[in-house]
Amino acid sequence: MMGQALTKILYVEDDLDIQAVAKIALELVGGLTLLTCSSGKEALATATEQFAPDLMLLDVMMPEMDGPTTLKHLREWPSMADTPVIFMTAKVQVSEVAYYKSLGAIGVIAKPFDPMQLAEQVRQLYNGIPSK
Repeated sequence: MMGQALTKILYVEDDLDIQAVAKIALELVGGLTLLTCSSGKEALATATEQFAPDLMLLDVMMPEMDGPTTLKHLREWPSMADTPVIFMTAKVQVSEVAYYKSLGAIGVIAKPFDPMQLAEQVRQLYNGIPSK
């Protein structure tokens, strides 16, 4: 039995087109609530305790502060220390996926993703169901 149901996601993605597609996929198709940030810096500035996401969805490749670095900083906050994280990236070699998981990720979603499947992929990873 999992803890709470997945409702709120902190989503950090620097590509506005991908951000828009994911927002539609997760909010309209998936019925989830998103706090979207366009950079790691913005995430650190806006991902406040008030939003308290159930899950963090982080792009790996971003200018200034990449996904793993953003995660490291977010983990310093008590409210985010145990929040599950999924990385989104085009780099899904076995070694890269292993590295992201070593950082504490519960999974990795490959880009480009299927908008109709994204919410389901995220939910399955959140609920501990291995991705195919």
